[in-house]
Amino acid sequence: MDDDNPAVNVPPFPLKYRSSGVLLHVTSLPSPYGIGDVGPGSFEWVDRLHEAGQGWWQALPLGPTGYGDSPYSCSSSFAGNGLLISPELLIEDGLLQADESRGSFSPVAVDYDVVIPFKHRLLAMAWRRFRAGVRKDLVPSFEEFRESQASWLEDYALYRALKVRFNGASHVEWPADLARRESGALARAQRDLASEINQVQLAQFLLNRQGKRLREYAHAKGVRLIGDLPFFVSLDSSDVWANPELFRLDERLRPRFVAGVPPDYFSATGQLWGNPVYDWKALHETGYRWCLDRLAALLAHVDVIRLDHFRAFAAAWHVPAGAPTAQAGAWVPGPGAEFFKTVLISLGRLPFIAEDLGSITPDIAVLREQFHIPGTRVLQFAFDGNPENVHLPKNYSPNTAVYTGTHDNATTREWFEGLPKREQQRLWNLVGRPEGEMRDAAPELIRLAWSSPAALAIAPFQDLLNLGREGRMNVPGLSKGNWRWCATHHMLSPHNFEWLKGLTRISDRAQPAAVMEFAS
Repeated sequence: MDDDNPAVNVPPFPLKYRSSGVLLHVTSLPSPYGIGDVGPGSFEWVDRLHEAGQGWWQALPLGPTGYGDSPYSCSSSFAGNGLLISPELLIEDGLLQADESRGSFSPVAVDYDVVIPFKHRLLAMAWRRFRAGVRKDLVPSFEEFRESQASWLEDYALYRALKVRFNGASHVEWPADLARRESGALARAQRDLASEINQVQLAQFLLNRQGKRLREYAHAKGVRLIGDLPFFVSLDSSDVWANPELFRLDERLRPRFVAGVPPDYFSATGQLWGNPVYDWKALHETGYRWCLDRLAALLAHVDVIRLDHFRAFAAAWHVPAGAPTAQAGAWVPGPGAEFFKTVLISLGRLPFIAEDLGSITPDIAVLREQFHIPGTRVLQFAFDGNPENVHLPKNYSPNTAVYTGTHDNATTREWFEGLPKREQQRLWNLVGRPEGEMRDAAPELIRLAWSSPAALAIAPFQDLLNLGREGRMNVPGLSKGNWRWCATHHMLSPHNFEWLKGLTRISDRAQPAAVMEFAS
């Protein structure tokens, strides 16, 4: 292997590989408990994907959500979202009873104000039963889990317990001795909050147990999982509280700079995300240990990781703290090739898809291509009339993942309805058919993705269902009302997957499971 380019012989997609899948977040699965989880609804979803010849299920980040209930604003890079724990599987385990788990929920949207206290109540009951001796056979596995995950679990559990003690306040608002992690203060808190800490740790154990069961089932059905890793982390997180030296913070533990992007397709003033930015010099001095652990933690649950905001590995937009918009920012270099060389040495592979959208400069393409990481193309961005547009299928390399749209886009039907007439006509011209109806746009874009040279083609489930505005998952820049869409049981009817099954077969994307072992 070439020392100067250690990834040259490690392409993530085999030669002539073709497969496809569907994007659907776990929370969007139908459930009698107000929010999708890793229980029976996920198993049924895997069955539908398998029956339709799909090789991949892509979800959004799986961590515990924070501000705005966003999966991209997690309170830990290592913990899972306790809302994804299946009450049905807890009933099966004897840690809950069926009559304790009933609730009244919206069938068409996740109401987090109702779901969060409901799920927390169920987890508290499960903890009380476990502590009382129900399922003593799980105690050795629980203790083994706590020991093996102690490097992050102890900090996260204490962080969660302290958040409750201080009424949800961020750690920067806690008493100084706790905010600065003075040893005496931490020891007192661990003693005083022992039961609460153990409850958080049990929830993580149960979620890990249920998640492994789901992954094993998906693999048995020939379905692999694509996870999603946000580039930045939330200030209000155990990550920053436990590792302040890895971020550019001031003496009050607040960010000196925050993350964002300059003006773009989604916003004329840019996007001001507010996340603290990394101190890459400090991370380099540790051999990127925290980053490597973060990747390994997610790969314990998924097969391939979508690297959100890939361009930040080359350079990220840093905005001075307190700036009213992202316009005042500047590009600051990221860790670049050295980082991926370190990852390859540590993990032995680079199982990534690069989300290389937005303001992309030549250095980003060079970085991605150096390590043969598949890039991302979005068909909704292809119709500006420029024949060199990288999102046009004729311009794809095979080492590409193509999407009709993403979680940040309007559904394809809503998008198409809002296009000027000339851009609508470009779609019909590209697919070689006379002008069609509004309802024809989503199926045509899916056909275009599946017939493209891209190794991997993915459509959001909402596009498969041909939903309009009612199916939108997220509107960038909108702080409330996002991440709520959920499917109904009727939407998971096998009938709704028949068309996709035929298209997948015709486009030669129905891959047997053995072909996908490279991702395991």
